[in-house]
Amino acid sequence: MKNMEIAQVNPEEVVSAERISQNDKFIVANTQSISYNELRNNCIIPVFAKDNECTISHSDFIDVVGDVAHRFFSGESISSPSIRISHPIKGRIPEAMGKPVEHLLAHEKTIYYERMAFMYDLPDITATVGGNNLSLSIGGVRAYNNDNLSGRKGEERFKVFVGFKNWVCTNLCVSTDGFAGDLRVTSLSDLFNRVFQLLTRFDAKRQIDNLTNLNEYVLTEQQFALMIGRSRLYHYLPQKQKKEIEIMPLSDTQISSVARDYYQDKSFCRSEDGNIDLWKIYNLFTSATKSSYIDTFLDRNVGSFLFLSALLQHLRKDKSIWYLS
Repeated sequence: MKNMEIAQVNPEEVVSAERISQNDKFIVANTQSISYNELRNNCIIPVFAKDNECTISHSDFIDVVGDVAHRFFSGESISSPSIRISHPIKGRIPEAMGKPVEHLLAHEKTIYYERMAFMYDLPDITATVGGNNLSLSIGGVRAYNNDNLSGRKGEERFKVFVGFKNWVCTNLCVSTDGFAGDLRVTSLSDLFNRVFQLLTRFDAKRQIDNLTNLNEYVLTEQQFALMIGRSRLYHYLPQKQKKEIEIMPLSDTQISSVARDYYQDKSFCRSEDGNIDLWKIYNLFTSATKSSYIDTFLDRNVGSFLFLSALLQHLRKDKSIWYLS
């Protein structure tokens, strides 16, 4: 695969925009949407400072994952990528050195984005959980701040996921076997192979079964209040005690948003008797993770699945959990 050519995204070959959601806000925080063409054509590519070697560009990363998806899911409809970026790094061409900012021309300005997240939808690979329609999604995250750009070219780090998206709220449902949180590669062909391996080991049926199980168990209002209170305490526990209990993936502010939406969310709030099933709590968690920075939101999303799985084990009496004890 050393000489493999990666196919670029072709807007003429992707699924019509009418078939996919107009809401691409699978993450919000401080991000903004950007088109593929703008990312490829109007953003410079950072280099490693000591040898001036190019990094793998954001658009090449998107192309590789899209190429893997088209080959692995041959014949399936695949949407154009939804892309969100943050942390712009601005510059200017050498000829514009010393020129006042207000006099800079458009072609004299340069920019790239330190962090980028994207997602492809496969709208025909679907499932239903808790009355919500889900479809398969594939995407990734690149954050240049995780690479040592001040040194020589070496391994570059990426995050890739495959999982389901809840069309009610664009929340992502990603489990551990659908997430590669620290892919370190040195070439596009290496990246291609690693993404292909992720798709090969992902078990879509098992994930849907696990999500369906969440819909079958509930917390009472008292249990939910205890879980929220213990979650707020988690971040202040001694390190030794933290190591002995399940990780709380959400920040203090995100926990507060879960508590608020327990009462206010239109789709996933409590029932009239105060009970709430784990599927709804899971969606409150994954909704809260969308306020994370690009380089942490996938980790928080996967952590939410692990946390809710631990709650499920507790309710099944398979394992006790500190948050409900």
